[in-house]
Amino acid sequence: MKRIFCLTVIAVLSSTTARSEGEVVVKLATVAPDGSPWAIKLQEFKAKAEAAAPGQLRVKLFVGGALGDENETVLATKRGQIQAVGASTGALASQIPELNVLELPYLFRSFDEVDHIAANVIKADVQKYSADRGLEFGFWSENGFRGFGGRFQVKTPADLKGRKMRSQENPIHLAMWRDLGASPVPIPTTEALTSLQTGVVDGYDQAALYLFAASWNTASKYYTVSNHIYQGAAIVYNKAAWDSWPAPVKKALTDSAAAIESDLKKQVRAMTPILLDNLQTGGVEVYTLTDAEKAAFSTIAVKTRADYLKTASKGEKDLAKKIEAGLAAYRKTK
Repeated sequence: MKRIFCLTVIAVLSSTTARSEGEVVVKLATVAPDGSPWAIKLQEFKAKAEAAAPGQLRVKLFVGGALGDENETVLATKRGQIQAVGASTGALASQIPELNVLELPYLFRSFDEVDHIAANVIKADVQKYSADRGLEFGFWSENGFRGFGGRFQVKTPADLKGRKMRSQENPIHLAMWRDLGASPVPIPTTEALTSLQTGVVDGYDQAALYLFAASWNTASKYYTVSNHIYQGAAIVYNKAAWDSWPAPVKKALTDSAAAIESDLKKQVRAMTPILLDNLQTGGVEVYTLTDAEKAAFSTIAVKTRADYLKTASKGEKDLAKKIEAGLAAYRKTK
């Protein structure tokens, strides 16, 4: 019923024109809860963009999954039912499958590697793949590195054997859980907390930022800092809508994005140690994997990556090769 309601809301909203009396109205959806760093920065983005194009642009934010879960709102943006969405790369990959490879486990070792690849190696490819799927790439954000959480402690892959784990609705995430011996249960982000509270699942993986923002910590006893998947995020627009907007509106959106993109990443990264301390203070036992323990997970991740790429599309394989080559070259300089 919840999904039906959300899709009905989208349909009603889309029945009105994106312009009102010459003003471009951009409906932007995100599952980030109100008051979260993502939502706060998007409010700042809205204010900057509207101020840069007075009387020409209005950005309407819908936070906390008000218009549906990530996969639903990414699809709604592609269809033009809404004009923009802020979503994780895992969700964006539901419509831009090449982005799946950014979610391969233990692909990235540090934020420096992420920044180098995003800015210097794959920027043009991501823009092209987005455009090919009817979406205009806006700007990057991130959730951060994911860790394991739930009702039990995770130190080894054996700890996950047979456990029911909430999984993002993404093929790589599902494959990773299976390779780790868990039983993945694909559940939309907006329904995950209820599933944890009612025991539908035993645990999950998530970045500390979203874990707190969505109150998953209230249904957790343990959290393991494993940094097994770096999860980026991005704002994308419906391409047909973007192409139809006047140049001053597009410039206002682009310039406003540039003004907050770097600041948002810095804020997320600075908050993570604080959030981990808050988890511990709030009664969630936090454990950081040793290098040896992390190696046990990384060894399994090699299989997950190899198996996925065997049957991946040409675009995914090409992007993965480019990322791997870029990482190899970058690591030689460090």
